[in-house]
Amino acid sequence: MTDLPTRRPIRELPDELISQIAAGEVVERPASVVRELVDNALDAGATQVTVRLSGGGVRLIAVEDDGIGIPQGELAQALKRHATSKIGNLAELEAVSTMGFRGEALAAIASVAEVSLLSRTDDAPHAWLLEARSGELSPGARQRGTTVEVRELFYATPARRKFLKTDSTELAHCIEAVRRHALARPGVGFAIWHEGKLVAQWRAALFDGIEATRTRLADVLGEDFITEALPLQWPADGSMARGLRVWGFAGVPDAARSRADQQFAYVNGRFVRDKVIGHAARAAYEDVLHGQRQPVYALFIDIDPARVDVNVHPTKIEVRFRDSREVHHAVQQAVQGALAVPRAGQLAAPAAVAPEPAWAPPARQVGFGFVPREPEIGQRVSDESALWDPAPGVAADAVAAERPAVAAPAPLPEGDWPLGRAIAQLQGIYVLAENAHGLVVVDMHAAHERIVYERLKRQLDARAVQSQPLLIPATFSATPEEVATAETAAATLAALGLEVTPLSPRTLAVRAVPTTLAQGDPVALARSVLGELAQHEATQVLQRAEHELLATMACHGAVRANRRLTIDEMNALLRQMEVTERSDQCNHGRPTWRQLGLRELDALFLRGR
Repeated sequence: MTDLPTRRPIRELPDELISQIAAGEVVERPASVVRELVDNALDAGATQVTVRLSGGGVRLIAVEDDGIGIPQGELAQALKRHATSKIGNLAELEAVSTMGFRGEALAAIASVAEVSLLSRTDDAPHAWLLEARSGELSPGARQRGTTVEVRELFYATPARRKFLKTDSTELAHCIEAVRRHALARPGVGFAIWHEGKLVAQWRAALFDGIEATRTRLADVLGEDFITEALPLQWPADGSMARGLRVWGFAGVPDAARSRADQQFAYVNGRFVRDKVIGHAARAAYEDVLHGQRQPVYALFIDIDPARVDVNVHPTKIEVRFRDSREVHHAVQQAVQGALAVPRAGQLAAPAAVAPEPAWAPPARQVGFGFVPREPEIGQRVSDESALWDPAPGVAADAVAAERPAVAAPAPLPEGDWPLGRAIAQLQGIYVLAENAHGLVVVDMHAAHERIVYERLKRQLDARAVQSQPLLIPATFSATPEEVATAETAAATLAALGLEVTPLSPRTLAVRAVPTTLAQGDPVALARSVLGELAQHEATQVLQRAEHELLATMACHGAVRANRRLTIDEMNALLRQMEVTERSDQCNHGRPTWRQLGLRELDALFLRGR
């Protein structure tokens, strides 16, 4: 017989232990304290925030601001649990617009460290200093604002202190916490001192708007971030008419990194980690970024506070949207809109609406003297001739020789072509062109692949995917979730060209696959699609799969390496690139062109030295 546990009486926990338990949720490391104290400084209207650290923030964290200050009579109240000036009722909680609001931070910090408050308001003759541990209140000296000092973090809970990393690691986390605030507040100056040395400083902008944010992003993340980023805005007029606005900067695919350490998302000025925003941003990069590369971006979402719940987690780093689909759509549209504009067109002053190419090819004729056939989605393409017919007037022997004729582009004034005028072909792979900035080098296969892909997407957007039955169905052991998804999403699977049916409660059979993917692994394909269907909306999965099929076709339909092109054909390719969405990258995320400026060329040959 099992011994029963000794019964202990139910009783209330002492306030100090309650605060220490709460501190475990709010205060994870010194950076958590820095984040909470800077939140309070910004809520107080600070225009300058100074953070002083010692021992990576373990021995000392001092946050000074020039905000409105705390009156003498409210200093002791500020250290009590659930005491705050930010909200007073449920209605204010459901529409909170301040960074802090829970009334837990100062009390939680004071339960695990030595805390003092020094504050002065405009109407006070001097500042007042409050020692949290003793409750002693005494006169102090400082200008308007507040200084919070936190010494010997986790001295009261030594077990927690053992989990901290080295001073340099904790310092890095503290700097990152301030950096996240600084990115969203270009009008506020920030300074970080460690052991008496200035380690980071960002001065307040003297102007407002997107340019102030651009400057602050360059200061905090480096000039490379902003030079490789594209401005974005949704809706296009930048208004809050719909109660939602998305703006900021999205890095070009070439700037992607191996880690997701430069992805910043803000909701009403609050840095958040949100799955809806992250998934929307990643979905926007699907057509231009592949593999495990991580895009870089700084997204700012302004939304009616009543439409977002910030009271999800004690750290306030998570939010919940009332309408997550709307936010997902807005973020994806904003980022896609920025990425869709070819940077080639930005080399010259672009018109408000991209004009048609000046060379105006004959009806249905596409560059390189070919006209796209009406391809079947399921058609297996062995070479580019399966996708292209000769253009009107092109002789059959010219096609056989892979030297199709093309009407020469109409001459334009020099400098009007952003990607310049073709001058040569290198090794049958690269097109060399001259523009006003210097030399342009184009990967002709990658560039044409993107052009064909975008055209096929427009032409075949509404077509169904043809499937090919398997002679012997491929069976595999499935999870209950996979079996349920196969049954409930049978129509979507059919639209994707897949037929997956249950054989038993734990076995699925793949009976048909998309014709284009008939040579692949049917089980791996089925599991991948079922996994996507279980996580995301069916419409998103359908669109993604269709685009993958089109990308395969475009790769086969694009001009091959080692094919000799005429100057006219090269120019035709350049003109198409200038007006094609996402023409800066091929379907696999590789760049399609590079600019070598005159300064770079001069440097190669030591000109001017």
